[in-house]
Amino acid sequence: MAAMAQSGQVQYSMSKDTLIQRRKAIMEAINETERQLAAIKSDKQATMGQLRALQNKLADRQRLIGNINQELNNIDHDIRASSREVQTLKQKLDQLQIRYAQSLRYSYTTRSSYDMLAFLFSSRDFNDAVRRMKYLKKFRDFRKYQVTQIAQTQTQLKTKIGTLNAVKTEKDQLLNTQVQQKQVLQRETDQTNQVVQDLKTKESKLLADIEKNRKVTARINKAINDLIEREMAKATAEARKTGKGTSIKSSSGDDGTTRPPTVNDPTTTRTRPREKPDVELLLTPEDVELAENFEGNRGRMYWPVEKGYITDHYGKHPHPLAPKVIINNDGIDIQTDENARVRCVFKGVVSTVFSVPGGNAKIVMVKHGNYCTVYNGLASVSVRAGDEVNAKQTIGTVAINDEGQPVINFQIWKAQGKGNATLNPELWIGKAR
Repeated sequence: MAAMAQSGQVQYSMSKDTLIQRRKAIMEAINETERQLAAIKSDKQATMGQLRALQNKLADRQRLIGNINQELNNIDHDIRASSREVQTLKQKLDQLQIRYAQSLRYSYTTRSSYDMLAFLFSSRDFNDAVRRMKYLKKFRDFRKYQVTQIAQTQTQLKTKIGTLNAVKTEKDQLLNTQVQQKQVLQRETDQTNQVVQDLKTKESKLLADIEKNRKVTARINKAINDLIEREMAKATAEARKTGKGTSIKSSSGDDGTTRPPTVNDPTTTRTRPREKPDVELLLTPEDVELAENFEGNRGRMYWPVEKGYITDHYGKHPHPLAPKVIINNDGIDIQTDENARVRCVFKGVVSTVFSVPGGNAKIVMVKHGNYCTVYNGLASVSVRAGDEVNAKQTIGTVAINDEGQPVINFQIWKAQGKGNATLNPELWIGKAR
């Protein structure tokens, strides 16, 4: 029970404005997915791109309903608090009215001028008469104060009742929205299940595509790993030459998301990382500053495209059609518009532009100190190795993948004292903009 209460407090700690802004952001994400899905549906055949879009929309819809539930919890909290305040004000008003009535009754019994004069003339001396005059004045002022207090309390009570009614109306509207969203969620779930059934008829082809993509991915990862090693060796040699190098220590990552890349033999499906000996890496002062700036902007970097949504997340996860098949993504896949501009997420230097056998697109790697960002899935490239690039600078356009969709795979790598590691890009980029 304590845990549940604590959970409720955590949920309520999120402000109303924050929840409303998050609801708007989720709705924008859903609208973007629906826009992309409309383009996909021009192809009458069910595709994995369509399935990923539907699954992405389902996840956003569930997040939206969860957000609405938190808003309802906050509203219930506000209703309970407002109801208590209304009750307190009513009690206060009753007490003020009772006291004022008592004052009026007393005033009525002592209303004649004779009584007041008798009260004054019965004073023992002049000072006593002054005190009695002050008492009568204070009594009159107190009655005026009581009237003011009653009027203010009535105004507060009326305002609070109006606020309470407005909150109840807001709750009713939000409940209607919740019901509508749940109905849409059910329709989208049925639609997703239908696409899954349609794709099941192509399972053998899909599995063959998965295996082909796995081999291509392994070649790409090996090429990236080798390129980073060469870049770091070159950087170390330059730092030693200047005599101002800073050593990079071996690290497993401070956020629990780093892991050794898959650099296995591309002809096999096993994913054992290659062991590397511990080596010393040196960076020049300029590279150190660049790497520190890169680290300092974690969570705030630009997306590699202006619009889009993530169709495949970082790490190992089961394939949506074949749960026994594990997908291993060293980055994230982002579906965007056809011919969309691909842009650099942070300033750096282009290390190389390359492609691998079996791949249908170009790859750009940008160096940021001992960090590297990789943009895989470009149809055209507008930069060359050695070019200095800035954040949001266009480096090419997105290519169409084997499923006929404009998708880019974005990765972040970190060179360490012992081998290289991939990082979860979702923790480094902010919002698409």
